[in-house]
Amino acid sequence: MPARRPNRSHAHKTTQHKNTGFIRIISGRFKGKKLPVQDSQGLRPTTNRVKETLFNWLMFNVNGAKVLDCFAGSGSLGFEALSREAASVTLVEKTPQVAKQLKQNLQQITQSQHNTDLQAEVIEQDCLTFLNQCQNQFDLVFIDPPFRLGLAEKTCQLLIQNHLLSSDALIYVETESELKDIFWPANWQILKEKTAGQVCYRLFQVS
Repeated sequence: MPARRPNRSHAHKTTQHKNTGFIRIISGRFKGKKLPVQDSQGLRPTTNRVKETLFNWLMFNVNGAKVLDCFAGSGSLGFEALSREAASVTLVEKTPQVAKQLKQNLQQITQSQHNTDLQAEVIEQDCLTFLNQCQNQFDLVFIDPPFRLGLAEKTCQLLIQNHLLSSDALIYVETESELKDIFWPANWQILKEKTAGQVCYRLFQVS
C-alpha cells in the first residue's frame, strides 16, 4: 500500500493561523464582530473584562467624540469606539506588520454593510513622534503602551504640551500595577481607577 501523502493544505492553514488571535467588538454597530490580531512581541490587547468596564464608564461619552488610540496594537479600544459611533478615530501604531493588520481590519469594517461614512485612519508612526507633529484636538484618548518603558507618563506630558486635548477631554491610561511614582497632570481629575491582575487602569478628565 503506498504511503499517504501529507495533507499540505491543512498543514499550510495551521502554520498560517498559528500566530494570529482575535479581538471581539462588544457593542455598537459592529457588535460581535471578530477581527484578527497579529502576534507581535509586547502586544498586549486589553482584555474583554477590562474593555467592558471601561466602556461602561464611557457609556455617554463615545458617541460623537474625536478619539485617539495611542499605541493602538490590536486596535481593540479604537475599533470599539468606532463601533459605538465615535465621530472619528485615529489609531497610531509603529510596528509595520501590526499597523498593516489594523489597516486591513479597518478596510474590512468599512466595506462591510457599506460603512463608507466611517471617519477613521491608521497612522504607522512612533506615537511620541506623532504627538509632537499632530495639530488636532481629541475628546477621548486611549493610552495603553508597552509596559516598563515610561511611555505612559511621556505621552501624557506631550498631550498637555502640544495642546491636543479638548476642554473637557477624557483620558484612559493602562499601566503595570506595580508602577507607583508617575506624574499625572495637575488639571486632570481621576474619575475611575481599578486594578486587574498586573494591570492598573484609570480614567481621567481634564478639569
